[in-house]
Amino acid sequence: MVEEAHEVEAIERTSVYSGLYHVLGGRLSPLDGIGPQELNLASLFQRVKRSISSVREVVIATNSTVEGEATAIYLEAVIRPLGPRVTRLARGIPVGSDLDYVDASTIVEALAGRTEM
Repeated sequence: MVEEAHEVEAIERTSVYSGLYHVLGGRLSPLDGIGPQELNLASLFQRVKRSISSVREVVIATNSTVEGEATAIYLEAVIRPLGPRVTRLARGIPVGSDLDYVDASTIVEALAGRTEM
């Protein structure tokens, strides 16, 4: 699931994801008056409940902003009890980056998500 429709194209360009998409139409932002009711969530929950036997995983692809993180945490809390595995896109150091120019938060995420070689 992505925040905005144009983000589907970014994932499609990789040619590695073959699942369905769900566009939220934004992200949670209480300071801007955007709560769960303002997002396209009812249809998401209906899709998951209706297809509970075939939905094995929900991939959350929100942006790495405070609002994107809050949205991901909220969605995980609501979707996980419905049964499917809930995952999030990995975050970390972009290919070709020099560590001198990468912010501390990104390095923390990269360390937390490190994988076996």
